Amino acid sequence: MRKFLSSLVTAIPAAAWFVFAGPLLAAIVPSLVLGVSGAAEAAEPLPWHIGLQEPASETMERIASFHTALLWIISVISVFVLGLLVYVMVRFNERANPTPSATTHNTLIEILWTAIPTLILLGIVYPSMQLLYYTDKTANAEMTLKIIGHQWYWSYEYPDQGDVKFDSNMIAEKDLKPGQRRLLEVDSRVVLPVHTNIRLLMTSQDVIHAWRINAFGVMKDAVPGRLQETWVNIEKEGVYYGQCSELCGINHAYMPIAVEAVSKEKFAAWIEQQKKAAANGAAPASQLAAQAPAGQ
Repeated sequence: MRKFLSSLVTAIPAAAWFVFAGPLLAAIVPSLVLGVSGAAEAAEPLPWHIGLQEPASETMERIASFHTALLWIISVISVFVLGLLVYVMVRFNERANPTPSATTHNTLIEILWTAIPTLILLGIVYPSMQLLYYTDKTANAEMTLKIIGHQWYWSYEYPDQGDVKFDSNMIAEKDLKPGQRRLLEVDSRVVLPVHTNIRLLMTSQDVIHAWRINAFGVMKDAVPGRLQETWVNIEKEGVYYGQCSELCGINHAYMPIAVEAVSKEKFAAWIEQQKKAAANGAAPASQLAAQAPAGQ
């Protein structure tokens, strides 16, 4: 009996174990890690970070919920498929079934293995399309931020706030101050108000870039000659980091995004500060006092 069990375990393909254990670990480990790490992970990627960043917008909350639902679905499917593999190996191996059946068709099984996956996919399509339409655009935009990708930096314009505009470049490692993030900190952060429906318009001057903030659930290609649109409503104050997510050339890894989410009052004061700086011909005042990520 021991030899039989040993041969059975050896016979199960490594891929089957991976298919079963992968989703299970993906469901358990992120919850453990996020339970220990707390809200400070909302703003940036961290070493050995497993799972999604904590949501800072309704969009990301919906994406995380949909992701969790899909994880349960694929976990159940994986366990079911593994069970079938084990059953077939035990029930129909040469020792247990020396004379194999000559049956070639089973109408009921063929209908089931076509109909059940179809029903599963139909069940996934509806919430998926709901999410896509929700993230597409907002009909009640309270302000607009225009984002322009360049090789290799970002430009930002606030057309509703007196056409405030500035460039945002990564701070070189040798110029970083204590507490600033390597490859993530910029000389001019985007400042946005919380609890505001913000229309995001994106384009590019040269090649395709992609503006991505994981905690917002926002990733949109910036395409030359086209104006892409999405939106965000930030729920928590703090500093949120992202990066270009479209391979755009040799310095693709060096055009990060830093968004400072503040109260509406602080945002209005910052806009006035930008206007005064522009009127005096000075460089834009790039950042407010906050240096720490959201939750810290």
